[in-house]
Amino acid sequence: MSTITTEELAATTLLRFATAGSVDDGKSTLVGRLLHDSKSILTDQLEAVERASASRGQEGPDLALLTDGLRAEREQGITIDVAYRYFATARRRFILADTPGHVQYTRNMVTGASTAELTVILVDARNGVVEQTRRHAAIAALLRVPHVVLAVNKMDLVGYEESVFASIAEEFTAYAGELGVPEVTAIPISALAGDNVVEPSANMDWYGGPTFLEHLETVPVSHDLAHCHARLPVQYVIRPQTAEHRDYRGYAGQIAAGTFRVGEQVTVLPSGRSTRIAGIDLLGTPVDVAWTTQSVTVLLEDDLDVSRGDLIVPSKDAPPTTQDVEATVCHVADQPLTVGHRVLLKHGTRTVKAIVKDIPSRLTLDDLSLHPHPGQLLANDIGRVKIRTAEPLPVDSYADSRRTGSFILIDPSDGTTLTAGMVGESFASPEPVKDPAEDDGWDF
Repeated sequence: MSTITTEELAATTLLRFATAGSVDDGKSTLVGRLLHDSKSILTDQLEAVERASASRGQEGPDLALLTDGLRAEREQGITIDVAYRYFATARRRFILADTPGHVQYTRNMVTGASTAELTVILVDARNGVVEQTRRHAAIAALLRVPHVVLAVNKMDLVGYEESVFASIAEEFTAYAGELGVPEVTAIPISALAGDNVVEPSANMDWYGGPTFLEHLETVPVSHDLAHCHARLPVQYVIRPQTAEHRDYRGYAGQIAAGTFRVGEQVTVLPSGRSTRIAGIDLLGTPVDVAWTTQSVTVLLEDDLDVSRGDLIVPSKDAPPTTQDVEATVCHVADQPLTVGHRVLLKHGTRTVKAIVKDIPSRLTLDDLSLHPHPGQLLANDIGRVKIRTAEPLPVDSYADSRRTGSFILIDPSDGTTLTAGMVGESFASPEPVKDPAEDDGWDF
C-alpha cells in the first residue's frame, strides 16, 4: 500500500492566510514579492506596476502596488482595504487577505483573519514589537487562528544581525504564549531584497529554517471538519410544487461543520423537534452522506415547520439554546457600543433582536489587563459583553466551532455592522456572571 507524502497532501489543500502589521512594515511589499518571485502574476500586471513605478521616479518596480489597488492607497503609500488574492504553486493553493496596518483599520484585520488558518504578522526589524503588533497577535488569538507566522522584515536595514531577529522573536513568542497562541513560527526576511521570501537568503546563513513560501506550502492545514459538531444552517426552503416534484420539500444550506447521513436522527433548532434525514441532494444528485462546506438540500421524514435561520443538528450532539450570550468582541464601528444598546444579532442564517445587557471588561493590550465595566466599547476596542436576545439561539462555543460560535451585531436603523463576536471564553478571564435579579426590566 502506497502512502501519501506531505507534499502530495499539501497539493490537494487550500490555505487561507492573512497578513497584518504596522504601517510601513512592508506587508504589501512582502505580498508583491511573494507573488512576483513565485511567478504568480501576469505579464500585463507587472508591466502596469513598472509603468506606475516609473511615473513616480522609482528605478525598479514597486511590488507593493500589486496589492494596493485603490487610488488612495497608491497616493498615500498605505493599505486601506482588505485585498484578497488567489494564487497557487505546484504544492498548494492559496487565498490571501492583505489587511491594513493603521489602528483605525483594525476592523479590516478581523474581517481578513476570521476565516484564515494562518496569520502572518510583520514586524519592522528596526522597531521590534510595537502596540499594533500586540493588537494583531491578540486578534489572531481571539479568532483562534491555528498558525501564526512572525515575519521579521527589513533585516537588510539592521545588517542581517541574528541577535536582532532573536530578540524580537523571543519577545513576541512570550507575548503570544500569554495569549494562548498555539504555534508561532519566526522567519527573518527582507521583502524588498527578496531574502527568505521565496528563495533562501545568502545573507543570513545563520538561519536554518524554511523560507516564507516553503512554510506556507508545508504547514499542516486541517480542513477535516468532518469530526466536528455537525451543523447545517438553513438558508432556503425549496418547494418546487411542480407536477414532477409535487411533494418535494427540501431545506438548503451550506454545511458549516461535520457530516450528515441519510437515516440519521436530527433535531431542528430552536424548536427542538426531531426527525430523521430522508434524503440528501448534492448538486441535484441524491447522495448518502455529505460533509462540511458542501452546499446541500436535506429532506426530512416528517413534515416539520422549518424555515430560514433554523439549524439542523444531530439529535445526539445538539448545542444548547439560550437567550443569554456571553462573548468576547471586537467593536468595528465608529459609533460606540454601550450598555443598553439595542441591536440585531446575526448568527449563521438567523437574525434576532437583542440588547447589550453588560460590558464587564475592556482588554488593555499592553499588559493584557482588564479594565472593568468601561460602560462602552469604542472602535477597535476588544472586550467582553453580555447580550440578551429576543429569541433562543443555538450557539456553540467559539473554541469548539469558529463557524457556529461567531456572530455579528448590527445597527437596526441602518444595517451597519457594529461588532464581531466570539461566544464563550477567551484568553481573558471574564467577570463573574451578573445576578439575574439585577435585570433592568427589558423583557425578552
